Amino acid sequence: MSLQCGIVGLPNVGKSTLFNCLSNAKAQSANFPFCTIEPNVGVITVPDERLIKLGEICKPERGIIPTTVEIVDIAGLVKGASKGEGLGNKFLANIRETDAIIHVLRCFDDENVVHVDGSVNPVRDKEIIDAELQLKDLETVESRIQKCEKAAKAGGDKNAKLQLEVLVKYREALSQGKNARTVELDNKDQEAAAKDLFLLTNKPVMYVCNVDEASAVTGNAYVEQVREAVKDEDAQVLVLAAKIESEIAELETYEERQMFLEEIGLQESGVNRLIKAAYALLNLRTFLTAGSDEVRAWTFKAGAKAPQCAGVIHTDFERGFIRAEVIKYTDFIALGGEAQCRAAGKLATEGKDYLVQDGDIMHFLFNV
Repeated sequence: MSLQCGIVGLPNVGKSTLFNCLSNAKAQSANFPFCTIEPNVGVITVPDERLIKLGEICKPERGIIPTTVEIVDIAGLVKGASKGEGLGNKFLANIRETDAIIHVLRCFDDENVVHVDGSVNPVRDKEIIDAELQLKDLETVESRIQKCEKAAKAGGDKNAKLQLEVLVKYREALSQGKNARTVELDNKDQEAAAKDLFLLTNKPVMYVCNVDEASAVTGNAYVEQVREAVKDEDAQVLVLAAKIESEIAELETYEERQMFLEEIGLQESGVNRLIKAAYALLNLRTFLTAGSDEVRAWTFKAGAKAPQCAGVIHTDFERGFIRAEVIKYTDFIALGGEAQCRAAGKLATEGKDYLVQDGDIMHFLFNV
């Protein structure tokens, strides 16, 4: 399951520094706009402490295989990007291909790092990016409205009429400077029609406040301004110091990193918190397989049933699904393995309608 989060923001807010911390793919990082010309894509391992504990019990021959999510570093947008300013059109197209947006906001003062608009103001920066994405969406909506109106009039196309209803709702919101994700649709048919539009401001978003070292634990006044500005949005706010994260990334061992974090008062690195939050932002969950050969995490969309999750491993598993054997992670750890769970009656047999839960340890039986 290849799903992507795109990192966006104005130039020089710390996007590429953050991306470098997230992956081994080293994006260019420089004190001037547009240093990232092509979008950099990193396949990021999702931290999951459960895998370590399962590995200690199962001692798998092939080891532990975590799940991943892709992070795309997109060059800094500027005012007028929707009309092609800077390198806007290309970058907006790159955002369109992602499943969710990580919006980095500069929340630190540093006279050695220039700001494209001359001063630090994360709320203004957010509004600039929002406005550019909204303008691009409005352009898309207006174009689709013209086509739908023609189709609806010419042939009485029901689908065209349905999509037209949705488009008019979006046009009204976007014209008022609101994001498409704020629009409430009336029914599932409208929701299905909306998915085909791929609007930029309809993607789930997380705001990352990039702060200085002194603010890494507590945040600062800039962060509070951001929280206030997005309080009515269905969005997460995460605080981290990209400069510190880059220093952590240079440390060789897990123990060294943990000591560094403890010294500055953090329990977990901002990068780990970001990856987990990005995974949740995409509405993703994890089921697990555990045995003597390997311990592995598998990604599924929240709300998936057992056959769909079987299909994540192999399409034949879904096609010939018979049943699933499920052990809860807490039972597996508490009792010390699969055999003990079977003996204690903690292994459940589930059918096609079982809704898989995050952390379920699964074994699928199938016949093709």
